[in-house]
Amino acid sequence: MIEVMRDARGVATLWLAREDKHNALSADMMTELEAAAHALAEDTDVRVVVLAARGKSFCAGADLGWMRAQFGMDAASRRAESARIATALAALHALPQPLIGRVQGNAFGGGIGLAAVCDVTLGADHLKMGLTEVRLGIIPANIGPYVVARMGAVRAAEVFMNGRIFGAAEAERLGLLSRAVPAEALDDAVEAEVGPYLSCAPGAVREGKALLRHLSGGVPAAQVEHAIDALSRRWETEEAQAGIQAFFDKRPAPWVE
Repeated sequence: MIEVMRDARGVATLWLAREDKHNALSADMMTELEAAAHALAEDTDVRVVVLAARGKSFCAGADLGWMRAQFGMDAASRRAESARIATALAALHALPQPLIGRVQGNAFGGGIGLAAVCDVTLGADHLKMGLTEVRLGIIPANIGPYVVARMGAVRAAEVFMNGRIFGAAEAERLGLLSRAVPAEALDDAVEAEVGPYLSCAPGAVREGKALLRHLSGGVPAAQVEHAIDALSRRWETEEAQAGIQAFFDKRPAPWVE
């Protein structure tokens, strides 16, 4: 489900490789993603990491089977399980190397979280994005600290609470995408972004990224824990239970007019 490819230049590409499921994030996939990020962080031969995905979609969000399994858990188990997304994103966010996002297709929910943790995110200009959790009666909590750090609170407020689907041009305006380019130009755009790092001192690049994180305030661990708790509380509400059950039953949620 996760593939890592390294080239002779020191560029590693971390592939989401579950294209038959639109790269939806299952429990196993997030475990593999976190482990791959930790391994890349320790590899001093890797100078740049590219986060990419196989298939038509970048990431459809949380896997439905994984969500269904959480539906029957007690509160403590559900909190621990849902936190998998937060810990995987934290591992990617903590990479000492520059992380370049190659978003070739649609990204929803957790897929937006993956785009948000990249230092630079390039996307195909036909893609769609959306923080659709609120349509189910839940909230984009585990990804929230990274999304807000990326977009800023004012821009995030435009899409964080309404489940609205938006295109690449708006994602660029909101700060989720650094640039939107034609799909056929995406690989060249990624290569143009990667290239300059390879003429810089690797240690200086790593220390520069660490300094940037410190100066910007980063994403405090307390915020991540607060977000995990917020989602855990929301799962317990009648509204969330009704919305998620309606989704699995393929019928409108009670609040849909």
